[in-house]
Amino acid sequence: MSRTALINIDTQQSFHHREYWQEEGFQAFQQAILGLIEGCESREIPVVDIFHVDDKGPFSLESGFVTPMSFLRHQPAVVFHKHVHNAFTDTGLDHWLRERDINHLVICGLRTEQCCETTARVASDLGYAVTFVSEATLTFPMTWKGVTLNTDDLRHRTETVLAGRFAEIKTVAETLESL
Repeated sequence: MSRTALINIDTQQSFHHREYWQEEGFQAFQQAILGLIEGCESREIPVVDIFHVDDKGPFSLESGFVTPMSFLRHQPAVVFHKHVHNAFTDTGLDHWLRERDINHLVICGLRTEQCCETTARVASDLGYAVTFVSEATLTFPMTWKGVTLNTDDLRHRTETVLAGRFAEIKTVAETLESL
């Protein structure tokens, strides 16, 4: 029997205060993640909020921005703070999940190719079944060596490296239908 939890990664106000923040794709992300959270809550699937915390800047606790983005209204089952890209290292998440016999994780949040992807990989390595809901993740263009990958490129790259290896890639509708 599969026991599921929704892992909502870094959907926090800190991002609004980063130089790379942009509104493109944000409305679609909001609709997708709200639908996913609502669907999970209606199925009594716990929603776990993960927040990234740094020592200084908009991701520091002192900034006041390590709080849910304003459109979120759910009451998480538990909240964990992380200091690295994955949601497991030094957070207590793995222990919390295993205490509840949860063996399937649904991943959503920010940033697609960073904390969401890294958490999916680590979760898979720890033995969890993972569903990665790309449309309920958000990211921003990135440039390296003069080449810029837009958000669609980054999402496609993440789906490509996760699919069949670390996670099943599903839409919100497909995920909720399978729960």
